[in-house]
Amino acid sequence: MNTRSSSKAAKPQSPRKLDVAALARDGGRLEGAWPAVELVRLADGGAPEAPAAGWPDVQWAVQGELRTPKGGEAQVWMELQASAQVALTCQRCLQPVRESLQLSRWFRFVRDEGLAAELDADSDDDVLALPRALDLLELVEDELLLALPLVPRHEVCPEALPLPAEEPELAAEAERPNPFAALAALKKK
Repeated sequence: MNTRSSSKAAKPQSPRKLDVAALARDGGRLEGAWPAVELVRLADGGAPEAPAAGWPDVQWAVQGELRTPKGGEAQVWMELQASAQVALTCQRCLQPVRESLQLSRWFRFVRDEGLAAELDADSDDDVLALPRALDLLELVEDELLLALPLVPRHEVCPEALPLPAEEPELAAEAERPNPFAALAALKKK
């Protein structure tokens, strides 16, 4: 895991136990990379033929910010940026397909879950309860999972799926006359 921190105050932060309030107060920035296999849920969703051990590292960066609206109290905000390349199973040809994931999101942190739920329902912004210590790896993984395509597929598959041979039952069924066609013929008379 590579991590780099920068802020007005030089207190280093751990991305696995991030003090979001301090990061925002200091206007701090933290960035780094994790091996894709450390994001277990993301890795488990990958194509079995292309395991996460072969994926590039997941890159991430966070920037803290205090915003004070006119006549209000200071608000804790954090921007998260992350990028990853994952290999998923193409839903057309069932072969691995590489997907590039890029995200940039702002989160507002408030004092408790109740207020977070109330504000989140009425806001376009993501509102979270301010934790004592935020596990950034979990947040990055959650956001990358949400960024995955619903139906991964190649633009053009490297090889087409073989078409199943026509089964004799289906061929016999196709030759049998349609009973509704006979009714339609009677109706016309």
